[in-house]
Amino acid sequence: MNSLLKPESILLFAAVLWGLGWMPLHHFADQGLSGMPVVLATYGLLCGLAIPVLVWQRRAWWSQRWGLLAIGVLGGFGTGGLVGALSEGDVVRVMLLFYLAPVWGLLGGWLALGEKLSAERLLALGLAMLGIALTLGLSRDTFKPLTAADWLALVAGFAFAMNNLVTRAADQVPLASKSVVAFLGSAAVGAVFCWLQATPLPPMSPTLWGQVLLFGIFWLVAMATAQYGFSHVEIGRASVLVVMELVVAVLTSAWFGDRELGLREWCGGALVTLAAVLAARPPRVNSQQSCEASL
Repeated sequence: MNSLLKPESILLFAAVLWGLGWMPLHHFADQGLSGMPVVLATYGLLCGLAIPVLVWQRRAWWSQRWGLLAIGVLGGFGTGGLVGALSEGDVVRVMLLFYLAPVWGLLGGWLALGEKLSAERLLALGLAMLGIALTLGLSRDTFKPLTAADWLALVAGFAFAMNNLVTRAADQVPLASKSVVAFLGSAAVGAVFCWLQATPLPPMSPTLWGQVLLFGIFWLVAMATAQYGFSHVEIGRASVLVVMELVVAVLTSAWFGDRELGLREWCGGALVTLAAVLAARPPRVNSQQSCEASL
């Protein structure tokens, strides 16, 4: 039971929830709600919860208010930017560029937090990157010059990685505040993009609004578990663990008939899973450190 409550296990659970997020988004698209309008609608509703929580916990996070602001900006752009890129660009290229986030996370943890670049961690990162490439598929078009949507995906992936870095560094900010502040950032990003793209919210029935609210609650659970994991797991390891989101998304889309899985996809998923297993292993403690700890 205790193993299920470890930060690594909780972070993997969050990645599974993220990987299932495509299903309600697919449903909303069938109802005429997609792209940045769904970001604005979902996170706009969640702002009604986020603002009271932030006000209630203001004394706890005030000493690290700039860290909390960074989580809101980076987390908001990471989420909104990915949705915007997926709605405008090629899905394979967008996902490949966004999932460079583990690379940024590993480098950021090494440079900013002094995390060690062990051989095992580098191996896990390499396996994850190879697994991503196999799962999504590479072709000649993958290596064309970057478009605006590609740049958006690349920057969103970088913002996502830096958000995870700041989340771990802002250790005095309560988990609830970390979880909800990104909703404000995502709502702001959605509003700005809707304005720039001249895409207002479409007419929505009360039933659709209720479904969006349920999706928001689902995403709240996903964000809360992810923020807990990022706060307690080294960024280099955490960045590899969340790549399991991609495997879950691919497997569930195949299960529900949206795509077929071949040998390439299965091999890619196996490599990502192996990378997650390696990243989830606790760091080794050498014998000298063990002796010192026992004394």
